[in-house]
Amino acid sequence: MTTSREMPLELRGRNVLVLGLGSRQGGVGVARYACAAGANVLVTDLRSAASLAEPLAALADLPIRYTLGEHRAEDVAWADIVVRNPAVPAESPWLALARKLGKPIEMELSLFLRACPAPVVGVTGTKGKTTTTTLLHAMVRRRWPQAVMAGNMGRSALAELDELQSAVPVVLEISSFQIEALDAHHLSPHVAVLTNVSEDHLDRYPTFEEYAQVKARLAAYQRRDDWLVLPADDARLATLTVDSKAQRITFGSDMVPGRFRLWVEEQRFVAGWDGTILDLGPVTALRLPGTHAQRNALAAAGAALALGVAPEDIREALATFHGVRDRLELVATVSGVEYINDTAATAPVAALAALHAYRQRDLVVIAGGSDKRLDLAELAAGLASYAQHVVLLDGSATPRLLEQLQHLRFAHLHGPFGSMDAAVRQAASLAQPGGVVLLSPGCASFGLFRDEFHRGDAFRAAVQQLVRDEGAA
Repeated sequence: MTTSREMPLELRGRNVLVLGLGSRQGGVGVARYACAAGANVLVTDLRSAASLAEPLAALADLPIRYTLGEHRAEDVAWADIVVRNPAVPAESPWLALARKLGKPIEMELSLFLRACPAPVVGVTGTKGKTTTTTLLHAMVRRRWPQAVMAGNMGRSALAELDELQSAVPVVLEISSFQIEALDAHHLSPHVAVLTNVSEDHLDRYPTFEEYAQVKARLAAYQRRDDWLVLPADDARLATLTVDSKAQRITFGSDMVPGRFRLWVEEQRFVAGWDGTILDLGPVTALRLPGTHAQRNALAAAGAALALGVAPEDIREALATFHGVRDRLELVATVSGVEYINDTAATAPVAALAALHAYRQRDLVVIAGGSDKRLDLAELAAGLASYAQHVVLLDGSATPRLLEQLQHLRFAHLHGPFGSMDAAVRQAASLAQPGGVVLLSPGCASFGLFRDEFHRGDAFRAAVQQLVRDEGAA
């Protein structure tokens, strides 16, 4: 298998500016890595020390200097290398200053791919990337129990470097923001998985086409001994990756010709692998609802086969996989009602997949949140078609969603509510035994919550209070 084709960046004695500490471990991982490599480290962030208490505590044992509440030109001038947090946009004036001064700009992922001794699998997509990454990791661990998973899920890839072995693959979830770093340094993983691409992050990218192009750049610098896994029915991704030199694996249909294909046939997962038909087990073995979950399973299986995982190990992983926290997660059943946490559905397309998965159930949906400049018409239509009631969370996108639902003459609207507890209690009062209360917002979380995971925590806490109330009654 292909391992790292780059050399680690030399940091000893150099001034490293971490531009944006963040709260999801990536900034912490960069700071620790740079300190261990002998660099002089300065961390800057627009937020206060109080709002960064957890990551600052994680770095308390290291000789790091901080500039909090602002970024400063003198800090950029001091740096030999600037490492930007993915939340810092490419057009940031501080990055523009770094470029003007000739400062190299890195990100956690570019540092990691330079230093990683093992073959890397990178998984991206508008929806399904966390589930696909986690399921792929379960498959890979059947052959390599010590295999590591990290990336855009709150786990620093750099923090895992000391645990890596050259023959054991690393599975990474990679966001579009992180791909920007790989493109800037002409880096690609050994196996690139593109689950899908649809409208998202238009608060960051000027157009959907530009966003899709960034996603496709994950495969731009692959070589002939690398692998590219992508949907068989996505003409846009096929066009955007046409120049990739990697061997192609398609999933979702057996109608697209190719040596390596995966699809569902007679309710079984099947692979056509270089002229051989492989049975990867029954669809019913997968405990996740919805056709989108089946596609995620096919994408993961394609990447696993490329790495050399045996079909029987893939079948076993599919049969024992229980899903991922914050993605169609069953939190509890209260008074005969299932409470499902799909807080990671931060775009309409993800919420629509969840609605489709539960379309046969009596459904109360908690939706709404902050704006990413996305078209909400399809989300409103899906809610009007599948939900008996819609409970709205307050946020900058919620008025547009409310307007769309009113335009469709959907009458069973509640809120918007300024807290998750209030929204859950309203949903509980509307839900029928045998039904589902589904948190699938279709919007970002900022405003009421720090991020979508904080939103998921709030949902779990509110549901657990319902559990306690039921027990007390």
